[in-house]
Amino acid sequence: MLKDKVAIVTGSVRGIGKEIAMLYAENGAKVVINYPMHSMGQEAKDVVLEIESKGGTAIAVCADVSSFEESKALIDKTISTYGKLDILVNNAGITKDMLLLRMTEEEFDKVISVNLKGVFNCTKHASRAMLKSGGSIINMASVVGIAGNVGQANYAASKAGVIGFTKSVAREFGQKNVRVNAIAPGFIVSDMTDKLSDSIKESVTGNIPMKRFGSMRDVANTALFLGSDLATYITGEVIKVDGGMAM
Repeated sequence: MLKDKVAIVTGSVRGIGKEIAMLYAENGAKVVINYPMHSMGQEAKDVVLEIESKGGTAIAVCADVSSFEESKALIDKTISTYGKLDILVNNAGITKDMLLLRMTEEEFDKVISVNLKGVFNCTKHASRAMLKSGGSIINMASVVGIAGNVGQANYAASKAGVIGFTKSVAREFGQKNVRVNAIAPGFIVSDMTDKLSDSIKESVTGNIPMKRFGSMRDVANTALFLGSDLATYITGEVIKVDGGMAM
């Protein structure tokens, strides 16, 4: 589905980002694995080796997306290596959960800096190449950005911002054949959800019509569709992958 396409997936050393990168490579894309700190270099190399062992093509680039300059270097390295950029998945994100009364300014600023400004930084630099040849930008939002969540005012604000950013840029880039969409996952099986107690898991699944958590592959499949030519007339959309939780 992605034969000969070049894709950057930010924050792709583990979790949903890695799942998307692996699926993209399986479907013929040349993938750029991104990670924020040099200390994660070996992890990133392992992902590249895993992709190559399955016949795929990938490189790893260290860049903190909250930095305007490092985001530019990420895009520049991709284009100097592969000659173009077809898909940008703005997946990198962090949480610093805390009730508002206890949340520090630093905890608020850091989440906004990575989750929202990082999307701006990478999109801004990628647009120079994409506006010439077309492409697909996929931003990772969250159902928390739609419905809110206790203890996540910073995270919810960042993801609501991603949704507004997605719709605005979709309007700006529509005539240039650059599609901009967002994916809003609900509760997805991950290291984070594995730490939840059984009672909390029960309470959460009680509010999900499908009565289960989603998988990382559920999210990756949506990213595969949006990055492919099957979605060439879809832009400005927020697709919830949440089992019906936030309908």
